[in-house]
Amino acid sequence: MITIKTKEEIDIIRQNGKIVARTLDLLCRSALPGVSTNSLDIIAAKFICDNGASASSLDYKGFPKSICISINEEIVHGIASGRRLEEGQIITFDVCLNKNGLHADAAITIPIGNVSEKANDLIDICNESLYMGIKEAVAGNRFSHISFAVYGYVRSQGYNVIRNYGGHGIGKEMHEDPFIPNYQCKCKELGPIIQNGMVFTIEPMISIGKRSVKILDNKWTVVTKDSSLSAHCEHTIAIIDGKPEILTVF
Repeated sequence: MITIKTKEEIDIIRQNGKIVARTLDLLCRSALPGVSTNSLDIIAAKFICDNGASASSLDYKGFPKSICISINEEIVHGIASGRRLEEGQIITFDVCLNKNGLHADAAITIPIGNVSEKANDLIDICNESLYMGIKEAVAGNRFSHISFAVYGYVRSQGYNVIRNYGGHGIGKEMHEDPFIPNYQCKCKELGPIIQNGMVFTIEPMISIGKRSVKILDNKWTVVTKDSSLSAHCEHTIAIIDGKPEILTVF
C-alpha cells in the first residue's frame, strides 16, 4: 500500500534529507587513498548521531554497519571493514537515517583519485539517469514512466541496468511500497499513478558489463557476476504541487 504523506511528515523528511546530504558530503571529502572503510563508517555514524538521528541500516535485518560502502564491482550493501581505499577505485556510499520517526535515503558513487575514463563515464551516466527518472516523477504519470526513462537512457549509452534492485517508497519505514524497478516493464502505462504527497526514492544501479549479480558469503553484498564496475546513485523525492522535489540535498 502506497501511503500519502502529510505536509508535516514531508517537512520532517526534508530536514532529515539535509542531514543525509551533509553526511554524504562529509564522506566524499573523507574518502582518500589509504583510508579504511571502517573509518568512513565511523565518521558517518558519529555525524548522524551528532545530528540527533539514527542510522537506519544498523541492525536492519542483522546488517552490521551504519551505512553501506560498496567498491568497484560491489553494487549495493557493501559492509565496511579494514579494507583501505586505493587510487583508481570507485566507491558508493548509501546513507539512510531516521529522525522523529521518519527516514530519508540517498546514495552516491565517486572516484578515488584518478580513475579510468570508462569509470568516470559510468558514474556520469548513472547520475544522469537518476535525473532522467526524476523528470518523469510528476503527478499523473505512472511509476513505470520512471523505469522507462532510467532504463532507456542507460541502455542508449551502452551500459547495463541491474534488475534485482531499485527505488522504493519511504517514510515511517525505510522500505515502503512501491518498488520502483530501473528496467522497462512490459507496458509503460501500467502500474500505480504518481500522486501529490507520495515520497519515494529513485535509485539507478548500472554496470559496465553484464547485469547478472551474485551475493557474497556475508549474505549482504551484491556484486556483478563478471566483476565489472558498477555505479549506484539515489535521491529521496516528494511530489508537491504535481512536481518532484528532491529532499536529500542541502
